[in-house]
Amino acid sequence: MTTSHGQATMVSTWSPGYREWLPARRLRDAIACLWVSVTPSDGPAAAAAVMPDGCTDLIWQHGRGAFVAGPDTKPAPTDLPPGTILVGARFWPGAGGPALGWRLADLRDLRVDVADVVPGLAGRLAADLTPGAALDIMTALSAELVTAGPPDKLVLAATALLAARDAGLSGLGAALAVSERQLRRRFEVAVGYGPKTLQRILRFRRVLDQLAATSAAPDLADLAIRSGYADQAHLTRETTRLAGRPPAALARSLSTHR
Repeated sequence: MTTSHGQATMVSTWSPGYREWLPARRLRDAIACLWVSVTPSDGPAAAAAVMPDGCTDLIWQHGRGAFVAGPDTKPAPTDLPPGTILVGARFWPGAGGPALGWRLADLRDLRVDVADVVPGLAGRLAADLTPGAALDIMTALSAELVTAGPPDKLVLAATALLAARDAGLSGLGAALAVSERQLRRRFEVAVGYGPKTLQRILRFRRVLDQLAATSAAPDLADLAIRSGYADQAHLTRETTRLAGRPPAALARSLSTHR
């Protein structure tokens, strides 16, 4: 669910489930969304199927404090005990590194306490905050971070080209008037990996979007071509690497969560 902050607060923000909403318009080139996740306190533990999306998250957990979820290149299954409350800000590719003042390649596939990344934030996102206070602080803090450390515009432009499939990897540097070496270096800082890996992840997210848009069993050969894969076998290999399961199983999993 995507809505405004005020609306989200009004519509049972702290009821069980996951919900997200957009930040202020001026921040939307840097912050993908703000979000909360609440696991029922009277039910079993939940398992979150976190899959790569090119983003980096700053997350507060009630009773734990804040940590950074670095950019993923593989599935990151997460167990959520009953009563787990999470509040997060998700930074677009190209925005997380500058906002946190950290080379994201060093956080790749990791979950790291914020005290070890940006020590000054730990006190502001203390473990004993109420969820409502944590949400207010996360909203203000994420805005402060991207204002002080704005996204790398070159990386944003490269990401847009990769997402739109308007430039191949071999021509990406030329299209942006920068060397391939410099482009990769800036990607390592601002995204956490190079353009090739981001291209793979953006293509994978197109598959997820198409699977989520229909409840019908997918035509995998057609899905592969429409998503930018060479063929169905290529789709299957990449989906298995990035989601931990082949596309048919992934489609069934998504359908059970509708």
